[in-house]
Amino acid sequence: MPQPAPIRVGTSAFTAAGWEGSFYPEGMKPAEFLTHYATRFDTVEVDSTFYRIPSEKVVRGWHQKTPEGFLFSVKVPQEITHEKVLEDCDATVKVFLRTMDALGEKLGPVLFQFPYFNRKAFATVDEFLARLAPFLKKLPKGYRFALETRNKNWLVPKFADTLRERGITLALVDHPWLPRPAELFQRIDPLTGEFAYIRWLGDRKGIEERTKSWDKTIVDRRRELREWANVCWKISGRGVPIFAYANNHYAGHAPDTVREFMEAWRKVAKMAG
Repeated sequence: MPQPAPIRVGTSAFTAAGWEGSFYPEGMKPAEFLTHYATRFDTVEVDSTFYRIPSEKVVRGWHQKTPEGFLFSVKVPQEITHEKVLEDCDATVKVFLRTMDALGEKLGPVLFQFPYFNRKAFATVDEFLARLAPFLKKLPKGYRFALETRNKNWLVPKFADTLRERGITLALVDHPWLPRPAELFQRIDPLTGEFAYIRWLGDRKGIEERTKSWDKTIVDRRRELREWANVCWKISGRGVPIFAYANNHYAGHAPDTVREFMEAWRKVAKMAG
């Protein structure tokens, strides 16, 4: 029996309100957070790059604070995906990637996180793809790119094919607006790149009505995580490595979500073995 491809699971960002005392030891200095985080997980999705491009000094610091084999997934700046929406942003892309190069061998996937676009922005998926395809062709080789859309009606074969032609991974997202994994796999083959990229996002508005202190789980997501564990096992069985990240908004405390997923993953692996 072939061995399943590797899976890396972490959280979306390594800092959050409520994590001191629940994940980080009380009194730990913020400068020590990443080093501690890397004793628990072997990857992180960096959220801060979405808001601004950090200095190369900061990025080199991330590299120095983590052990060999640790990988960073990074979001491209919102200037590219939300403000300019792929137009007149070649220089920003170049600066961003050059800055992320400071991670060296620890640079993992680079994520384009797009918002939901209404019909005023793009009347159809074809209109968006007409802008997206030329942009993707200009992306430099040597990086692992992933792309997220929150338009459920865009999750059609032509969208997946556009990404597949360029080797761009379609991000698989657990979000109230988007189809469950089983439905998505019925619509299309969503594995469009050399790796899979999964994001457990949840209902941000709904959970923030209940809490804004991310120190404990407040939504039971074990059923959904069992579903994802089964999906991930099938993906891994196709020889596709996986990166998966949990957001605090998914269940209330991202580190707990990772722990619960890994419990489900081990059970699936044990049953399969």
